[in-house]
Amino acid sequence: MPDSKRILCFGDSLTWGWVPVAEGELSRRYPFEERWTGVMAGALGDGYEIVEEGLSGRTTSADDPLDPRLNGSRYLPSALASHLPLDLVVIMLGTNDTKAHFARTPYDIAMGMAVLLSQAAQSAGGVGTGYPAPRALVVAPPALGELTGPWRGEVFKGGKEKSARLAVLYRALADASGAAFADAGEFITTDGKDGVHFTPENNEDLGRALAGVVSSLL
Repeated sequence: MPDSKRILCFGDSLTWGWVPVAEGELSRRYPFEERWTGVMAGALGDGYEIVEEGLSGRTTSADDPLDPRLNGSRYLPSALASHLPLDLVVIMLGTNDTKAHFARTPYDIAMGMAVLLSQAAQSAGGVGTGYPAPRALVVAPPALGELTGPWRGEVFKGGKEKSARLAVLYRALADASGAAFADAGEFITTDGKDGVHFTPENNEDLGRALAGVVSSLL
């Protein structure tokens, strides 16, 4: 479909589709039609193409000592160039940045998002092509819920309070940079049993809500 609007969804496990599980259990991935990206694709219908780029554990710009693949700012430029032409890049990140071992403030996390927005703005041309840079939509993830399990509680110690402040900062950042903004917390709460991830209902509600935002932008 040559005239389709192409949308890159860049995020973490919330975008990848992580099914909430009890601490110590291995998870799996929701099917495409149950992930918020798939719900959004269905709601938008013909004329839109969704490109998923979700990676569990991904941060905005922090290096994770356990996995060097998780710094979003080290991968976004390649992802953008790989998937051009793009009309819109939707970035929903920040939850993992609230982990205790990063010791990041909400402002630090917002600055990480600022790096990603700068990369998106500079993505015009790709590699040997003349495509324009896509428009950016910043989505603030909903605040963490009630964390379950002693290890998860330590990993995200203080994270609930930090995550609750991201929407205000992301909105101000989007306004300053010319990006569009949506607060996922206006549509859903984090209802997964681990306090971090989405239920099928969360995915459904968020996907439909963001479809409305995207259609108004494109």
